Amino acid sequence: MAMNRREFLHVMGMAAAAGMLPNMARADKKADLYNMPKFGQVRIMHITDTHAQLKPIYFREPNVNLGMGAAFSKLPHIVGEKMLKELKIKPGSIEAHAFTYLDFTNAAKQFGKVGGFAHIKTLLDSLREQAGGKQNTITIDGGDTWHGSATALWTRGADMVEACNILGVDVMTAHWEFTYAQEEVFRNLSKFKGTMVAQNILVREDSLFGDDYKALTAKYNGIGLHSEETRHAFAPYKIQNVGGHKVAVIGQAFPRLANANPRANFPDLTFGVQEEEMQATVDHIRAKEKPAAVIVISHNGMDVDIKMASRVTGIDAIFGGHTHDGMPVPVKVKNKSGTTLVTNGGSNGKFVGVMDLDIKAGKVAGVQYKLLPVFSNILAADKEMETYINTMRQTKYDEKVIEGRRADNAFNKDRVGKTYESILNEVCGVAGETLYRRGNFMGTWDQVMVNALREEHDTQIALSAGVRWGTSVLAGDNITYENIMDETSMTYGETYRNEMTGTQLKDMMEGVADNLFVEDPYLQSGGDMVRIGGLTYEIDPTAKLGSRISNIALDNGTAIEANKTYTVAGWAQVDSVGAGRLMHDVVADYVRKHKEVKLDKVNHPRLKGVKNNPGVENYSSPLL
Repeated sequence: MAMNRREFLHVMGMAAAAGMLPNMARADKKADLYNMPKFGQVRIMHITDTHAQLKPIYFREPNVNLGMGAAFSKLPHIVGEKMLKELKIKPGSIEAHAFTYLDFTNAAKQFGKVGGFAHIKTLLDSLREQAGGKQNTITIDGGDTWHGSATALWTRGADMVEACNILGVDVMTAHWEFTYAQEEVFRNLSKFKGTMVAQNILVREDSLFGDDYKALTAKYNGIGLHSEETRHAFAPYKIQNVGGHKVAVIGQAFPRLANANPRANFPDLTFGVQEEEMQATVDHIRAKEKPAAVIVISHNGMDVDIKMASRVTGIDAIFGGHTHDGMPVPVKVKNKSGTTLVTNGGSNGKFVGVMDLDIKAGKVAGVQYKLLPVFSNILAADKEMETYINTMRQTKYDEKVIEGRRADNAFNKDRVGKTYESILNEVCGVAGETLYRRGNFMGTWDQVMVNALREEHDTQIALSAGVRWGTSVLAGDNITYENIMDETSMTYGETYRNEMTGTQLKDMMEGVADNLFVEDPYLQSGGDMVRIGGLTYEIDPTAKLGSRISNIALDNGTAIEANKTYTVAGWAQVDSVGAGRLMHDVVADYVRKHKEVKLDKVNHPRLKGVKNNPGVENYSSPLL
């Protein structure tokens, strides 16, 4: 049963009096952290990039988040002390810990874990009650929800669909959801009680000529073919009555899926930014539906959303995801018809974004916004959600589980018959230092992974994709199998051993760097730099394609030669299936073998041209 605000604050007060909460929660000021009285008539609550983290976790924010071109020195590309100063956040406060990497390990021990769907549910219910009831609210999910944990992989995202139903998600869009097969996506959506929206996902014309795709969508009551005439796979938008006013929610799924993820998983669908189509959709909604507000739930990434907001008119607010930026304040973007607010909601269930709209004369007259950190030792666990999670984790692993793409790695026979809970609770080792994955270049978890790859495949070099998902483990804490799965639970997690020339290595590095640092946001992929083990190099993010990477050498100092061949290990190939073991098993065995994971070296590249960039702070080596 949901708690009302009076009950919620009473429970917090009782817990504080009993000494159950840390010092920061033992005052009325901290009760006010979640005190958001009704403002206007419409409350929009936003989660995104939760990456299937049903239970509370630790998550370190980046100390490197560089902005190029127009994004230079603009949020979210301001980190650490500079962010505190920019936003007037008190150092050492709970907000400083939520929004920055500063003193992460000590602050995490003081303030506790974040997120967890049972705690998010409690917060959402309280926010609904403060808004005068659920009818005055809408809950939107920006995607990357069905992927990122062991249980999501083993259930093919189904565990998260039911969790979102309990949470009360009304509308969603997607990205990593499409790293499952098309039919798995449609099956999950058939069980989702909300609505999937995406104006930029179309069915390929040739897929409509045959019968196979139509038969697949018919199997799931039309899911996957919203309109044969416009070729929209899903509804481009939804109109919902909130607080007595019509609110239009347009979906913008991740536009670069075909570049970043296995094409074989969605052979009948196309993606893209689709700016012109977005403008046409907004114009249609404004003319035909006449809503009080038009919002976009987007998985573009922050910089792409800002560019789109400057060029597409008629949008009141964009609720963004993909780049995992915890934005305490929205960015006000001016365009030809007015101003669009652009937000981004962080990741891993760490935040809930709340925007209240005051509607007057049929349009938005006032806005109030907060990005609320979800501290699990302040917010009580919702009993319904907690029961669901605990029950789901008692599921027994069986031969129907699909972990990999090859017949020989589809499931692991050693896990058959064990409960998810017992598998995940295995202690594989101890963190000799805090392990994290976040930032443009390298994290300590990334180093563990490339070390494991090099050891597994006996190579000079190892490559790991610069993805942003993955939770943190504090120094001295146990590393469980669940922690490892948080970093590696991918539907295409096969590892491989290969050979590359020095020229091929440099070209690959230059290509990835261009995806990240090209000044036009529409050309960015939204990820981070490939993580490279066994290699040192210099990078100038301000340079042009072909000139960013220099002074590449092996760990022993031997310079990489253009025509020489080197052994390389990696994982998560998009266009082919590696012959090696799955990454989660490789890393788990590495941790089990070494017992205490303490890194002798982290392959941070040397940075050039960014000395005055507020997106880098406390870097591991002097800036060149």
